[in-house]
Amino acid sequence: MALCPRCVQDLDKLQEERFVADGVPTLSSIEQERVEASVAEFYEKFNSDSDVNPDPFLDKEKHIQYLLKGLKRLSESYECLDASRPWLCYWILHSLYLLGEQISEEQSSSVAQFIKKCQHPDGGFGGGPDQVPHLAPTYAAVNALCTLGTQEAYDVIDRPKLQKFLMKMKTPEGAFMMHEGGEVDIRGAYCAAVAAQLTNVATPEMFDGTAEWMVSCQTYEGGFSGLPGMEAHGGYSFCGFSALVILGHDRLCDIKSLLRWTVNRQMRFEGGFQGRTNKLVDGCYSFWQAGVLPLIHRVLSVQGDHALSAENWMFDHAALQEYVLLCCQYFAGGLIDKPGKSRDHYHTCYTLSGLSVAQHFASGSLGHELVLGHPNNELRRIHPLYNIGLKAALDAHKYFTSLSVPGSDNTECKE
Repeated sequence: MALCPRCVQDLDKLQEERFVADGVPTLSSIEQERVEASVAEFYEKFNSDSDVNPDPFLDKEKHIQYLLKGLKRLSESYECLDASRPWLCYWILHSLYLLGEQISEEQSSSVAQFIKKCQHPDGGFGGGPDQVPHLAPTYAAVNALCTLGTQEAYDVIDRPKLQKFLMKMKTPEGAFMMHEGGEVDIRGAYCAAVAAQLTNVATPEMFDGTAEWMVSCQTYEGGFSGLPGMEAHGGYSFCGFSALVILGHDRLCDIKSLLRWTVNRQMRFEGGFQGRTNKLVDGCYSFWQAGVLPLIHRVLSVQGDHALSAENWMFDHAALQEYVLLCCQYFAGGLIDKPGKSRDHYHTCYTLSGLSVAQHFASGSLGHELVLGHPNNELRRIHPLYNIGLKAALDAHKYFTSLSVPGSDNTECKE
C-alpha cells in the first residue's frame, strides 16, 4: 500500500491550495469555487471516516457489473449515441480489461460480429450498421477488436479496404477528414495513424506531410489545438503528440513547451486534470493529459535528457489517484467527470485509463509502490499510444506485422 501525503496531512494545509478570488467574480471563478467546495466535501468525509476505512478503495465489482450490463443491453436513453456504437464497445471492453475482467468466448464473438456489421463495404467503420465510414468509430472499432484479441476479431478487419479508406480521407496538406466531406482536425490524423499502425496498412504516401501539418497545430501555450490557430486542448494535445510519436516525428514539435503546458493542467487542490487553461477539473483528462506524459518521458529519455526523474511521470501521481478514487466513483458503479455528475461509459474508460497511468511507471518494478490505497486498486497496464491494454497492443502488433502491407510487392511475412 502507498499512502498519499494529501490523505494524511492536515486538511487546513490542503485548503491553502484552493482558488484565491481576486474580488472580480466571473462565471469561471464561481464555478471553480463551487467545484472545489464539492471536492472538499469528499476529502473531508474520507478524512473523518479514516478510522473505519483507512485506505481509498476502488470498487471494482460495482464497476464491472455496470460495464457488463452495458455490454449486453443499453437503455433507450442511449439512443443519442446510435452513431457511436463501436465507441461503446471499445469503452466497455477496455474498462473491463483494466479491471481484470475476462469476458466469455460467446460475448467476445458477439461483439466481434456486431463490429463487423459496422464495417462499410468500401472500407472503414461507421458508427453503426449501414452508417457512413468515419475515422472516429474506425479507431474505436480497431481498438475494440484488438482488445478482444481473438483470431475472429482480427479477421473482421478488411485491411486492403481499410487502407483505401484511410487514403481517401487524406487531404492535400497532410491532414485527414473525419469522413468524406466532413470536418478536418487533429483527431483525424491520430485515428488514422492508430488504425494504420495497429493493422499494418501504413505506407509512406499515406502520411506524407501529416507530421508537419500536426506541428502547425501546436499553440503558443505549448499544447495542441484541433486546427492551426485554435486553443490548446488536452484531447487534441494527446492526439497530436501521440500521432507524431507513431509516425516517428516527435522531435518536430516543441516538447519542452508541451511538457510545461501539460503538467500545469493538474489542479493543485482537486488533484485531477483540467482540459484547457482556466477550465474545471474533469475525470476523463486523467488520461488525455496524464497519458501524454509517459510518451514525453520516453522521447526525452531517448534524447538523453538527464534532468528527468527516474521515479515518476513528472506529475503528482498520488494526487491524481486520490481524486479518481475519492471523487469520481459513482455509488452504483461506473466513473464520473466530477462530484455531482452522472456516470457514463466514456468517463469510466478514460478515468480508469488515467488511474492506470498514475499507478504504473515504465520500469515495471515500481508498479505496486505507486498504487494508492488498497492493493486491489491496481489496474492492468495500458499502452499509452493507443489506450488499449499493453498485452493487447503487443499481440495485435505481432499478428498484423506477420502480414504484408496491402498493395506492397513484399509477399513475405515480417518478423
